[in-house]
Amino acid sequence: QHEEIQTLINYGFLIRHKRCEYNNMDHRTDLNGTDRLIVRRGQPFSISLYLRSGTYQPGLSSLECVAETGPQPSEQYGTRASFGLSANIDTSRWSAAVTSPPGDMVALSICSAPDAPIGRYTMTLGRSGRIEFILLFNPWCPGDSVYMDNQQSLAEYVLSQDGIIFQGSHGHPIPTPWNFGQFESGILDICLRVLDMNPRCLNNPGKDCSGRRNPIYVSRVLSAMVNCNDDRGVLLGKWTDGYEGGVSPMFWRGSVEILRNWSTQACQPVRYGQCWVFAAVACSISRALGIPCRVVTNYLSAHDTNSNLVIETYIDENGDLIRSREMIWNYHCWVESWMTRPDLKPDFNGWQASDPTPQEKSEGVYCCGPVPVRAIKEGELTFKYDAPFVFAEVNADVTSFMKKKDGSISKVTYTTTVGQKISTKSVGSDAREDITHLYKYPEGSDEEREAFRKANHQNKLLQQQQNQGLHVAIKVTSDMKKGCDFDVYAVVTNNTQSEKKCRLVFGSCAVSYNGFLGGNCGFKDLLNVELSPGGERRVPLRLNYSKYGGLITEDNLIRLAVLLLDYSTKETILTVRNIVLENPEIKVRILGEPKENRKLAAEITLQNPLPEPLENCCFSIEGANLTGGCVISEKLGSPVGPGEDAKVKIYFTPTHFGLRKLVVDFDSNKLCHVKGYRNVIIGK
Repeated sequence: QHEEIQTLINYGFLIRHKRCEYNNMDHRTDLNGTDRLIVRRGQPFSISLYLRSGTYQPGLSSLECVAETGPQPSEQYGTRASFGLSANIDTSRWSAAVTSPPGDMVALSICSAPDAPIGRYTMTLGRSGRIEFILLFNPWCPGDSVYMDNQQSLAEYVLSQDGIIFQGSHGHPIPTPWNFGQFESGILDICLRVLDMNPRCLNNPGKDCSGRRNPIYVSRVLSAMVNCNDDRGVLLGKWTDGYEGGVSPMFWRGSVEILRNWSTQACQPVRYGQCWVFAAVACSISRALGIPCRVVTNYLSAHDTNSNLVIETYIDENGDLIRSREMIWNYHCWVESWMTRPDLKPDFNGWQASDPTPQEKSEGVYCCGPVPVRAIKEGELTFKYDAPFVFAEVNADVTSFMKKKDGSISKVTYTTTVGQKISTKSVGSDAREDITHLYKYPEGSDEEREAFRKANHQNKLLQQQQNQGLHVAIKVTSDMKKGCDFDVYAVVTNNTQSEKKCRLVFGSCAVSYNGFLGGNCGFKDLLNVELSPGGERRVPLRLNYSKYGGLITEDNLIRLAVLLLDYSTKETILTVRNIVLENPEIKVRILGEPKENRKLAAEITLQNPLPEPLENCCFSIEGANLTGGCVISEKLGSPVGPGEDAKVKIYFTPTHFGLRKLVVDFDSNKLCHVKGYRNVIIGK
């Protein structure tokens, strides 16, 4: 038992102990450890006092308690509270009461206000007794602005230390495991340090600590501090030109290593992050502080730089994208945090979107949100914070133009829907939950038109049905594995009454998840495609590993684009589809009976799907309460030939019972950062 024993001379008693284990378990903070007091606001905790002389007499004995947080505690800022003993605990404010019968041993119950600032506290009892504790948000407390009334949701969005982030493409969402690790050793202290390093705190610590009573303020600070664009934030983003001086964002398996690296490197940014890494780290910090939080993925996400709700894209005569600041990202991840919004009109409580990926400045700083998800759905773009940017991410219109070699520009018929399959991990299972309906009304509905009207989204309101004359689609097979050769198809249909003569350009190139194009993976230019009325033509394009293998990025994405020029009407139709190549599956077998503090082995296997050997093969594992807060790696001594298995056995010792994810990463020279996981139930 860890005890804190200090003499209180004026009242002649000792603080026997802070009952850390009991309190932390009662406050659901015991996974942080039980060697210090970590409690949630608006919920009583108890300490034991031992009277050195006499006994406690109700009504005669008094005790002045003062709770303080931050470097400049003041009652005006709400960072200092003084209170005496009451007959009973009042959970709506700071209060203290004796809960034991008269005697020389006194059990004292103390409760913080449900809107007290979170952070490190010192509490003095009388003139010289003091205890220290950390105070967190309390989503179990009805008086707290982050209150959530569903136990399964709380288990997922606050207590779960691992999860699934969706990547891939809207046609093929790929679940990627992530170790949030918010209760691993030292992580809570690092999360508090992130708050302390924010520029507002450095400029005016008293005011900043006062702001920490408000989850709206805290989540906005986090959306700025997870990136380092204008502060000493956690991660540096990089989307182009290699990852010298750091590691690929695909390298990370969880948030723990990133947060520890930032803290041990004197708050220098960790290199490198991309959207899902920024979002996952923000989620870890939010959960650590007690704010219910989840990572969401928006497929075909628009980056609108000028707030006109229109993304203008330009292509060349081969259908290749010409790079610009406004892009459609294959997917984009942000976080949602659960809280009330007393600063807005009713009905906008609940999930709030905020985005720590640095894209555009908000109030002079690279941050975004929190904005109620409901405000996006209703088209309420004046609501704080950054509603227009998030609305555009899921609703922007796309217009496409062709820039020809002679410098002329012409409009291209291009139909795509921004904001598809908005996804998050389901509560209590690894399945994908589609939450698009929380952001958008059904397409074509009256409610959708009303939201567009409120948002002044003129382009969408004016849209007519596109010309149904010629139709172009891209069809693919279900079996597109990295290392294989396969066909993709352009399917052209003539829905008119007249014969059509067209030119068809079918191109493919490597693409990163945020839309930057790489090398050509296969190309076809047919100058004379003839279609009879009602006719259909199917044009195959072969994609060979020998060509695409050296071009695709770690995102495993290929952009397919078909340009169809109707010679009679001079209309150009563009169809684009991003395909994701599947990595091989990592198989994980657990050897031994999974129990607390008992050594286990994971037998991990991956079959090389490539027609060439894999060199420098390495498996790494990590998992909350499984691998001691560390990454455990095992290198293979020899290359793995085509079709052969890479296989290792890695030992680890679980430290806590319950359902946990063992996250696995495989890396090599030709097959990089393949992810896998195994759910393990650890017995007591």
